Amino acid sequence: MTNPLTTLMSTKELIPLDCETVIFDCRFDLMNPEAGQQEYDEEHIEGAFYVNLDEVMSSPITATSGRHPLPSKESFAQFLRSCGVSENTQLIAYDNSAGLFAARFWWMCRWIGHESVAILEGDINAWKQQGGKVTTEAPPRNQKGDLTVKESLESVVDVDDVIKASKLQDRIIADVRAAERFRGEVEPIDPVAGHVPNAKNIPLSDNYNAEGQFLSADQLQQIYRHKLGDYKAQDPILMCGSGVTACLSRFCIELAGLPPVSVYPGSWSEWIRDPNRGVETGN
Repeated sequence: MTNPLTTLMSTKELIPLDCETVIFDCRFDLMNPEAGQQEYDEEHIEGAFYVNLDEVMSSPITATSGRHPLPSKESFAQFLRSCGVSENTQLIAYDNSAGLFAARFWWMCRWIGHESVAILEGDINAWKQQGGKVTTEAPPRNQKGDLTVKESLESVVDVDDVIKASKLQDRIIADVRAAERFRGEVEPIDPVAGHVPNAKNIPLSDNYNAEGQFLSADQLQQIYRHKLGDYKAQDPILMCGSGVTACLSRFCIELAGLPPVSVYPGSWSEWIRDPNRGVETGN
């Protein structure tokens, strides 16, 4: 593909897209893990494969991991190959959560070295309004793509990197969870409330306008330049609850045309596995 689509795509652009394209439905609900598959079975974009956060985009939880540990690169690549993905395939991801789960897919594709991946702006209703076709039939997952794992396009840090950054304060640790979760006032999912010592809060909601749409590239650039500063040499770390929504903020930084940043996939749910790592509350 000459000019791969690597960030955001409108439904108007997708309908006439003339290239080798595979679409992935990433709908999911953290509080009801079966909901995404059920919604897919009821209706999905024609030709789309369902990609389950727990079963495909995560590996089994361990005693030391977060809630959504990454699978092996090869197992994720094998899933994509079974959907017919090859080196030159353009991938398009969508969900019904303003890109939250599609962004994890976007990030993971880049993590295994596949650049031609974009997020569909809007949900399946926006697709239908543009005249896009939907179906209840799932495409066969017995195809033989030739995608291989290549050099990663994304930077990953582990808990030791975060411990070091927290102690030395030589890298910004940006926690994208909602402000009340960051402050430790509420915690709807994990058993411990609060945040990594010396982290700062850049809530996920900062990426959207009042209608729940992504801000423009210029607006996103202003936000992240203000909150991260001139960070090119410092390499900030993005984290969230379990390494899912941090990928959305990473996507928005890419959309803004800013230098890349690292993601901590284990995030808060891994950090709190060891009480000796420390917890802060408040701002």
